[in-house]
Order: sequence, then C-alpha cells, then structure tokens
Amino acid sequence: MSEAKPKKKKRVNVRRPDVMEKVQAEVNHHYRSGIVDKIKAAGGSITLGHTTVRLAKQFGFCYGVERAIDLAYASRKVFPDSRIFLIGEIIHNPEVNRQLSDMGIVSLPWQQMNEQYDSLTSDDVVIVPAFGAPTTFMDKIEERGAIVVDTTCGDVMKVWRRVRGYAKAGVTSIIHGKSGHEETRATASRAMGDSKNGNYLIILTLDDTDYICDYIKNGGDKEEFLARFQGGLSEGFDPDLHLSKVGVANQTTMLKGETEEIQNRVRQAIFERDGSDENCVIFDTICGATQERQDALFGMLEGHMDALIVVGGYNSSNTQHLVEIGQENLPTFFVRTADCIESLKTITHYDLEQKREIQTEYSSIIDLDKEVTIGITAGASCPNNLIEATVIRIFELRGYSREKVEAI
Repeated sequence: MSEAKPKKKKRVNVRRPDVMEKVQAEVNHHYRSGIVDKIKAAGGSITLGHTTVRLAKQFGFCYGVERAIDLAYASRKVFPDSRIFLIGEIIHNPEVNRQLSDMGIVSLPWQQMNEQYDSLTSDDVVIVPAFGAPTTFMDKIEERGAIVVDTTCGDVMKVWRRVRGYAKAGVTSIIHGKSGHEETRATASRAMGDSKNGNYLIILTLDDTDYICDYIKNGGDKEEFLARFQGGLSEGFDPDLHLSKVGVANQTTMLKGETEEIQNRVRQAIFERDGSDENCVIFDTICGATQERQDALFGMLEGHMDALIVVGGYNSSNTQHLVEIGQENLPTFFVRTADCIESLKTITHYDLEQKREIQTEYSSIIDLDKEVTIGITAGASCPNNLIEATVIRIFELRGYSREKVEAI
C-alpha cells in the first residue's frame, strides 16, 4: 500500500493586527533612520561647512519590499516553533537577509531544487520572496503540504497575468530581463501558460534585440539563434515558428527607456515583415517604484554633484540600473554599506563591468577646505539605516562628528 501524500495547505494570512503591531516596532528598530527622515523633511539636503550631502527625492524601500519584509517577520511570530524556510532571498539586500537568518529562517536554493524540498512537511512554513518563484517550486511545496506565506510583489504578479494571457492567445513572450534573475525565471515559468505549452524568449540588451529583429524580418541560422539564447528559451523553442506572434514584457526592475526601445524595435520588425503590427503586443510592465527612483536620480543629476554614492546589494537589479545612470554623468560608487568608504582617499565599490569589488582612489573629497557635494541614492531594497550610516560616514571623513550631524 503506497504512502498517502500530504494534503495541500492553503496560503495563510499572517497580517493579523496584533502581530503587525509587534512587527512594525521590530522593523522600525532594524531599518528606520531618524536622521534620514529629518533630512528628507528639510528638503533632502544637509550642509556642514564645506560639505553638502544630497539625497534623491525617492530612494530605498518601496511598498512591495516593505510588505515582503513585514510578512517574513510576521511568519516567525505566527509560527514561533515551526521550521521556516525562504526560497532564496526575500529581497536583494544582505542586511535584511542576515536579519531573517538570525531569526532562524533558513534559505533554500532558488536556482534548482534539492533534497531540502523533498524533506518539507505539512508542519513547515515556506516564504515565497518578493520576486516570486517558478511554478515548479510552488508545485513541489504544495505537493509536500507545507504552509505558504507568499510575499510576491503585486507588480510582478501583473506581469505574470500578462504573459499567461500571451500564452493563452498563442503569443510568444519576449521578456526583457536577466535570464539568471529570480523574477525573470518566475515570469518565464508563467509564460508557459496553464497548459504548459506557451513559449518565451529572454533578452537583455539592444544588441540581442537587433539580432532578433533581423531574424524576424529575414530569417537566419536557427542553430546559431538557439545557441545565442541558450538558457533563456522555452523548451522546444523554434524561432521559425514562435516569432510569428510576439508580446513584449519585462523584469519589472529594468531601465524603462531601454524596455521602450526594445518594444519599438520589435514592433517595427513585425511591421516590416507583415505590413502591420497586429502580431506584436506591447504592455508596460515596469515597476512604478523602480521608475520613481530612476526619475529621482535624473532629477538629481540636473544639479551639481562631485560624486554619487549608490547604496545597496550588489545583486540588486534596480540598484545596478541606478549605478548605470549615474556613471554616465559623474564619478559613481556602488557600495554595499558605509564601511566600503574606507577613507577620504579610498573607496571599495562594485564594478558592474568586472562584476567584482574594486578599490578606487578618489581625490576630490580629500581637501577639507574645498566645497564638496556628494549625492546619495539607493534602490528599492535598501533600508534607511544603511543610508544613514553612509551620510554619517561621509561627514566623519570630512571632519564632522555624528553629534554635529544630529544637532542640525
């Protein structure tokens, strides 16, 4: 007689009023900054002597990130004695993920399932991160009967609804995103549709776009196509068949301008091939918070700054795009925490091209008698306490103590 499978458990709502009051107190203690709140209230700028620090009008935690963190904290309070697991990282910030680890929440691999998923029981709790998770992971968790706390961002789920619609209509999803990113992998799994017969193609660059557009218009070498996009294609993808009708969607944290350019080029290619663009569907799926932070940085760049500090996790896509915008205009340093700003001369920061931390000597802030303006921004996954530490660090290196900063 075969062993009975555990019964599926419904997702649970852990946002009980009594729980959330305690959660908010704990979250505020861990991540809030009184100094940052006061700088924002004063117009986003603080000056001591010859040193000015400017904050972007929009930066740091968005609603979706706050919600995900709240739900993770609430899970531990609602299930104090249960094993609690998290698929990958709740968001892309090492400080936040460290706090969850300290609460006994265990990270599960997100790139592929292992024996830990097979060992889940109906007494266990599994947190789905803000990026969501592929359908295969969700199916496994429900098969094991584990309790699910789903923190998937609402903007991400909007994209899922769109690509499911594409699949139902026989439209291939062209997804602008990073093929190895959690959100894009989750979206790609939904692009297969409920019947699992949909198709998707993940592209990252405008060069990728031009290659696809040329194939749409003129055809090409199928084997070369499949090799180029290996790892970013639905199983059995055939460019000669599956590029007949396409719909563009994206990872919600991409650069809006780049996604729009991709949409325009794909639409034009379809028009040139078919004489109309009826076989190309466009839908704006950029996250509002991501766009707000990008727009705020563009606004900052209209004024003078000697350097820009971007604070956040190195694997945060929306933060990386802020770095890309900044470094086209002025010296820009992508730091994980204030500790990376080692001295007035040396900054340890992440280089996007080399994909590693490097050290840079930046002489412009060494002269204490020189007027200096430093801008600070952060992606949607960076808490305000890390922004505060960066503000304090800059002023300390310019000869002003934390007490003086707090005093003004």
